[in-house]
Amino acid sequence: MRTFMGFLSGLVFGVGLLMSGMANPAKVLNFLDVFGTWDPSLAFVMGGASVVAFIGYRLVWQRATPLLDVRFELPTRTDIDPALLTGSAIFGIGWGIGGFCPGPAFTAIAFSAPGTFVFVAAMLAGILAGQRAKTGMSKAPTA
Repeated sequence: MRTFMGFLSGLVFGVGLLMSGMANPAKVLNFLDVFGTWDPSLAFVMGGASVVAFIGYRLVWQRATPLLDVRFELPTRTDIDPALLTGSAIFGIGWGIGGFCPGPAFTAIAFSAPGTFVFVAAMLAGILAGQRAKTGMSKAPTA
């Protein structure tokens, strides 16, 4: 049941990405091109997603446990460290250059659009490099 619900959630998310245009790099790049061919429609997508998430989280947190697990997995850290800032900057630069963030990039693989496979391969390489760098930082000897 849990696997099926995960698949169904991913499917709904992917369809939402396709319907909103988030899987189209040109639409995303036009949103970021404020002084050129600016397309503000993605602001409405992001605003709508924020409202749905805000309401959904409030409804879910009224439960003691999730429906298909024994406890909620929520982040506990609240500080902002250099690793977070660096990762955020790299994410934003990659989004601005390629027009994809991870979810839409995986969704766009189904279309076999030129550049999508290159973007996904580079994204996965970046994720692995980031994990190795983070592991290396945590194992570095302290003076």
